[in-house]
Amino acid sequence: MIHWLSVLVQTPAHSAVAGPLTYQSELPLAAGSLVRVPFGTREVLGVVWDALDAASLDRPESEIRAISAVLEGVAPLTVAWRQLVHFAASYYQRSLGEVALAALPPQLRDLSAAQLARRLKRPAGGAVDSTLTTPDLIALSEEQVRAIARFDAEAGPFLLFGATGSGKTEVYLRCVQALLERDATAQALVMVPEINLTPQLEARFRARFAGRYGEAAVVSLHSGMTNPQRLKSWLAAHSGVARIVLGTRMAVLASLPRLRLIVVDEEHDPSYKQQEGARYSARDLAVYRGRLEGAKVLLGSATPSLESWHHSRPAAEGGRYQRLEMPSRIGLGSVLPKVRLVDMSLQPKKTVFSPQLLQAITERVARGEQAMVFLNRRGYAPVLACSSCDWKSECPHCSAYRVFHKIDRTLRCHHCGFTERVPRACPSCGNVDIAPLGRGTERLEEHLAEMLAGVRRPNSVSVQWPEGAPLRIARIDADTTRLKGALESQLAQVHAGEVDVLVGTQMIAKGHDFRAITLVAAVNPDGALFSADFRAPERLFSLLMQAAGRAGRDAAQSAASEMWIQTLHPQHPMFAALRRHDYPAFAAGQLREREQAGLPPFSYAALVRAEARTQAVAQGFLNAASAAAAAMEPALAGYAQVTLFPAVPMTIQRIANVERAQMLIESPSRAALQRFLSAWHAVLQATRQQPEGRGLIRWAVDVDPLAI
Repeated sequence: MIHWLSVLVQTPAHSAVAGPLTYQSELPLAAGSLVRVPFGTREVLGVVWDALDAASLDRPESEIRAISAVLEGVAPLTVAWRQLVHFAASYYQRSLGEVALAALPPQLRDLSAAQLARRLKRPAGGAVDSTLTTPDLIALSEEQVRAIARFDAEAGPFLLFGATGSGKTEVYLRCVQALLERDATAQALVMVPEINLTPQLEARFRARFAGRYGEAAVVSLHSGMTNPQRLKSWLAAHSGVARIVLGTRMAVLASLPRLRLIVVDEEHDPSYKQQEGARYSARDLAVYRGRLEGAKVLLGSATPSLESWHHSRPAAEGGRYQRLEMPSRIGLGSVLPKVRLVDMSLQPKKTVFSPQLLQAITERVARGEQAMVFLNRRGYAPVLACSSCDWKSECPHCSAYRVFHKIDRTLRCHHCGFTERVPRACPSCGNVDIAPLGRGTERLEEHLAEMLAGVRRPNSVSVQWPEGAPLRIARIDADTTRLKGALESQLAQVHAGEVDVLVGTQMIAKGHDFRAITLVAAVNPDGALFSADFRAPERLFSLLMQAAGRAGRDAAQSAASEMWIQTLHPQHPMFAALRRHDYPAFAAGQLREREQAGLPPFSYAALVRAEARTQAVAQGFLNAASAAAAAMEPALAGYAQVTLFPAVPMTIQRIANVERAQMLIESPSRAALQRFLSAWHAVLQATRQQPEGRGLIRWAVDVDPLAI
């Protein structure tokens, strides 16, 4: 007997083949089954989405091809998982197949049924190692006890608002532990924003749970893993062998058939928003998935996103989250680093490190403590310039400058990757006097070494260094951590006390538990104070608060810990809140401003971005689609409740010789915005075929964009 199936396959974005395709099978297959199907001249992975009857076929039975194979040994994906994918595709305006297949491990898409069968015969490694022991639990603070008690008693979702060092990770561990002890089959998903935070989190979870549940009970899922590693972790999670999955944003779409708890650590972090393909927010999908699957959701942060903070207001005011508060550091009472502001307008021009800051760093090192200096710009200098003809190191393929990297003497574009050797003279006028402008972490490291050249490490006198060994300054950024294992090695040196001063970008400013750092310095944070992006102050405040939290994490040194900020605007109101570590006051001010301006979370937005060979084509396509929507009013659903702004170039309007433009759509109603975007999709597709779309490369919708 022939059975008709609708099957999802991975198709290009906005292609004519966007929905499920029809195939035939000799056997009935459950929805969610994984199959290999012919697609054009290739054989690809597909997900059975539903069964069809003969009356609903979209073409003659003789034209419908048969599936090639069934991936036996892999249980069908659950109804809840399929509902999650359907919601994500609908809400973020992408095709079902694109979202569903992207959520599966890449190697699963490449293996044949026979290859997968051999792979499944390998042992899962789930046995408990009797030599491993569960570590003794540390005593909880009163604030932790109250937070856990409320988490157990209430339904949520929850926002855990805890100061840096307040013990949020221990709360996560206890909540996961209570779940696993209560339910013998339950699974937990714990998410972190960046790959470099997963090793230390995995170490803590393995130490706590591997002895009781086995090494295979804790797995990681992130893009830094090899394809075989990702497949192994995914299969462990899908089969239920893995009880705890630790991952980055991609893990929110992992198959976890018995999911009962989702933790989103550092929930404010913009890394949870996907920037390519389906531009989903993993944090928002986590909340939706929790409601869908009856799982509790715990969002944690010392500086929550303003959206989550707004949602956690009292229920009487319309709040939807339960707010759990832990304002004190563990074992430290209410001691948080003292914030010191240095007014750089009182310093000589071109001063990089104020004398006060250099003196403070010197004193810390002399006591055997560590200092951290961060600047959110890698490379030696952002621009190389000629003093004679005003030539600058512009990228020939992007509307941006190439960054000067001194170590390998290159000019490197951080957008398209175009790299050249540094010229011996100005390419424009031949002047040999070309010099770097501005500073990146590489130059900052070099300058700091020069300024502290006479400082010696304490207790380091030896035959080799009769006056004491020089300071050890280390730099951690995307350039120094490219090689596999480089980040772990560098962090181990910091933890072992082999580094005196740590220099780096924001990758060192959050999440790490540096016990000996007592001073953190932000060298030049002013750029975000006057940005055109309305979210820039929120991101800066969060980054500075997170960075301050790296100081004084050891109880013995917390009272003397400090956060130094060098700024030209010490009177800015944001710094007043920062000095008090008063996130609620900062959030209240920002929310008032956003409400007055009608900005999120008091309105809803989407961006439509277009890429073409010329800026005129990119903007012309968007404006033509907008005009077509206006001509269809009132037939176009939701149009009356949305505002379409004219198309404009993006901030960096050209990357890799592709011009980019965007159009903002706003609405006071999320439902109206969704109705409009769904209806407008066909208009955009039609405009693509019109003369205005000639020369267009691609277009994409970004719902709830983080950068406008």
